[in-house]
Amino acid sequence: MNPLRVAATLAVTASTLTSCQRAPQAPAQSPVERGKHLVTVSACNDCHTPWKPGPNGPEQDLSRLLSGHPASLLMPPAPALPPGPWMIAAAATLTAWSGPWGVSFSANLTPDEETGIGAWDENMFIQAIRTGKHLGGGRDILPPMPWHMYRAYSDEDLKAIFAYLKSIPPLKNQVPDPIEPAAAPAS
Repeated sequence: MNPLRVAATLAVTASTLTSCQRAPQAPAQSPVERGKHLVTVSACNDCHTPWKPGPNGPEQDLSRLLSGHPASLLMPPAPALPPGPWMIAAAATLTAWSGPWGVSFSANLTPDEETGIGAWDENMFIQAIRTGKHLGGGRDILPPMPWHMYRAYSDEDLKAIFAYLKSIPPLKNQVPDPIEPAAAPAS
């Protein structure tokens, strides 16, 4: 056997094995691209983008991307749920939710200065997700918002989400304030 041929074969084999063992590198993403990915896989659109009837059933109204509960949709009083395993009712838009906490409405996450998060800074956004407090220190963020899970994101991921939200078109949509739960009837 030719020692040079053996050495060359070993070198090519080692190089091939090494390249096969390496995980493929994803192309570098900008913070906005990373934020869009996180918003998509975290299902933010499921509650913050209103749903509408479509030809194949409910679909997201992308003309209202992440704009929260439509201000034009005035909700009737929440249905009374009987005691038992049911404790939540949702609007057909999936932007209004009723439960033991009262009625909550999905927030406008667009960068509109007056009705969305346009006046927020990055720190306010991160604190809101970390603490479950509106504006990072206000009222509680109500169910069904799963901030308890999202607070586990790294600062870099939350910054990327904020960068994406600031990059989408601002939509003026004044979401109603939450409604306190009805007082229990006196016995």
